[in-house]
Amino acid sequence: MAAEPVASGAFAAALLDPALSVPDGLTKRAGDTNARRFAVYRNNVMVSLTDALASIFLTVQNLVGEEFFRAMARLYIRAHPPRSPLIFTYGGDFAAFISAFPPARDLPFLADTARLERLWLDSFHSTDSRSLDPAALAAIPPDDLGQLRFNAHPATRILRCGHAAATIVNRDRAGEPLTDVNPMQAEDALVTRPAFDVKVQLLPPGGYAFLKALLEQQTLAEACEAAFAETAKSDLAALLGIALSSGAFSGLDYVCANNGAEP
Repeated sequence: MAAEPVASGAFAAALLDPALSVPDGLTKRAGDTNARRFAVYRNNVMVSLTDALASIFLTVQNLVGEEFFRAMARLYIRAHPPRSPLIFTYGGDFAAFISAFPPARDLPFLADTARLERLWLDSFHSTDSRSLDPAALAAIPPDDLGQLRFNAHPATRILRCGHAAATIVNRDRAGEPLTDVNPMQAEDALVTRPAFDVKVQLLPPGGYAFLKALLEQQTLAEACEAAFAETAKSDLAALLGIALSSGAFSGLDYVCANNGAEP
């Protein structure tokens, strides 16, 4: 009598946990054993997922070393198996896992680094769109500039970090030394993808509040207020320059103050 087919849930669980036995119901092959075949498949799956995480979190692996990273990744994979066949979507909660991972407690900047690297990949895979031409502002009467609303480019991300994640990621990916970096220095980061090349930019004081407001479709005047509410050191001209030159936005919404018509 033929064996009952193995349940998909039991099969998936056993793939990621070597402590579990080979599921019943696997079809046998002449001259081979289910245990050996399943062990090979299990190893291939684990190695593939670990390699995928290593390719996403390049700097995290460089910070802790390959051995530490792969051991941590294996534990993460068992606790958080993939939920999508699209492998580039995997690892969305890896930073949270790192935050609660006891062996990484002496590296508090590691989770922020993982968050930023995850945003880097999200930006890379975002929908294509043209970036806003800074010259578009020249057509707006100066008295109406405060009423502008900016349309976010699909690839734009911002991150408030309690650590120097932006500096760490940029230097590591450029092959530059980290010896003089203070990892405990808080930073805010802007992630954009102008010309299909992902950029991580360190934001100046007030930059996070300013861009967050614009990304939430608040007016330019409201974004300026948000920046100043966060810090009096905000340089509004510099912040607007970043918004226009970084490729963070794809267009403007503008209604003429006089007649309510778009130009």
